[in-house]
Amino acid sequence: MKFALLVVLVACGASTAHAQDAAALVGVWKLVSYDVEFKDGSPSMKLFGENPPGYIIFTANGRMMAVLEAADRKSPTTVEDRANLISSMGAYSGTYRLEGNKWITTVDVAWFPSYRTEQAREYKLEGERLTVSTPWGIDPRVPQRGESQQVLVWQKVE
Repeated sequence: MKFALLVVLVACGASTAHAQDAAALVGVWKLVSYDVEFKDGSPSMKLFGENPPGYIIFTANGRMMAVLEAADRKSPTTVEDRANLISSMGAYSGTYRLEGNKWITTVDVAWFPSYRTEQAREYKLEGERLTVSTPWGIDPRVPQRGESQQVLVWQKVE
């Protein structure tokens, strides 16, 4: 009987923490930093520069949208410039759900068609700060660098 009560209390605590995270994620978050770490141990890089603009939005009904771009993007003047702009941004949207310390988005629109799958992100909430990391994988913007992981820090603004 005591064991069953303990299981129920732990489950309720986990459920409460899950509900608190869900409520805390809802809102608008501004990008603070964006670093790419490499599995081979080579130095990390700021793929989009020192102060890249970006926002991520979570709604209470389970939709998210993220868009970020390199700090130094310029309007294109040539066809090649326009083609290169795709490498200096990231954007996707879809419905999300929380599972432990991850949110999983079922992507329905993305800047790269290959992202129209389920995208999982580990997250950590510390007050008004949200730290997000991607799983290790090949980033389509720097495939020559091998496996990488993106680490993004966001500040809640709304």
